[in-house]
Amino acid sequence: MNVVPRDLMTETAVSSADFRGAMRHLTGGVSIITAGRGKDITGMTVTSVTSLSVDPPTLLVSINRDASSFPLIRRHGAFGVNILAADQLDIAERFAGKGGLKGAERFAGSQWVTAVSGVPLLVGALSAVDCEVEEIVERHSHGIVIGRVRNIENSARTAALAYWHGQYVAVDQDEDAARLAEVSVPARSLRGV
Repeated sequence: MNVVPRDLMTETAVSSADFRGAMRHLTGGVSIITAGRGKDITGMTVTSVTSLSVDPPTLLVSINRDASSFPLIRRHGAFGVNILAADQLDIAERFAGKGGLKGAERFAGSQWVTAVSGVPLLVGALSAVDCEVEEIVERHSHGIVIGRVRNIENSARTAALAYWHGQYVAVDQDEDAARLAEVSVPARSLRGV
């Protein structure tokens, strides 16, 4: 395979709409990023969490620098990642701004505990992760926040909440595997092909 080097001086303009459309094809797990301490807390719904390293346990999240969570993460040097279960759609929508709630108002109606770092963590999340900021890399409109994992609380729940094509989707390993088995082509028939 020949790779033709691209002239870095010639950039193709990609519209924001085209980029958003392409990213809608990327399925993402839904998490709530929490920030702040005491009564000065806020949070936001994201699909931009990813693991960075297992040793040491590190993850990163991309956050708009205009988001209310960003200055609190910068000030306190900590944030929480709450990976949502399939039945936590109402929490995802609340932290995405549905209903106009802001700051500490978004936490009402759910049970939260305070992590060692001081950030709120969601009781009943698939995983609630307490992170210390290791570095923030600012690019364009966002900050890439690298967090060292300090503590994790995992639940026994298995159905996750995902976001795909502009909609929330429940992903349940057991139920989805059973559905796929019902509609898949039996392995025997593939041998004769």
